[in-house]
Amino acid sequence: MMSSVNPPPGPDEGSSSGAYQAPVVAYVGMGANLGDAQATLLAAAREIAALPGVHRTQMSPMYRSAPVDANGPDFTNAVLKVETSLSPETLLARLQEIENAHGRERPYRNAPRSLDLDLLVHGTQEMQTEFLTLPHPRMHERAFVLMPLRDLAPGMVLAQGIIEELLAACSDQLLSRI
Repeated sequence: MMSSVNPPPGPDEGSSSGAYQAPVVAYVGMGANLGDAQATLLAAAREIAALPGVHRTQMSPMYRSAPVDANGPDFTNAVLKVETSLSPETLLARLQEIENAHGRERPYRNAPRSLDLDLLVHGTQEMQTEFLTLPHPRMHERAFVLMPLRDLAPGMVLAQGIIEELLAACSDQLLSRI
C-alpha cells in the first residue's frame, strides 16, 4: 500500500542560504538489511517528510530483494516520491544526516546497511559531481528501484529507457512485495 505523509509547511523558498528553489518532484531510493528494516524505512520516510523544504511525500509499497553485488541478509526496499524546494545537494546532505542518525556505517563498499537513501531523480536535473550524479547512474539496472518507482510513476521514462523495458532486463533479480 502506498502511503502519503504531509509535513507542516516548510520555510519560505527564498531562503538566503540558497538551498531552496522552485518545488520539483524528486525520488529517493530507500533500503535496509540490518535490524527492523521495515520500521526503519517508515521512520526515515517520516523524517524526510518533516524536513524544511519538503512539501509532500508518497511512499511506494515495500519489496524484499537479495543484495546486488554484495553479501548479507535480504534488503527491504521502497522509493519515496518527494515534492521539495531543496536543491539536490542540500537534499542529499539531509538524506545522509538521516542515514547517520539511523546508524549507517560504511566499512566497505556494498556493506550491509541499517539505512541507505539514494537520490535517484531530482526534477529534470542532470549533474555529475564528486558527491552526486543525477539521475542515479545505476538505477536502471536494479529491479528493487524500478519496481517501486513504477508503482509511484507508471509510464515514467528514464534516460536509459521506459521502466517496463528496463524491468524486463532485470527479470533475473528476484523481488517480492511485502
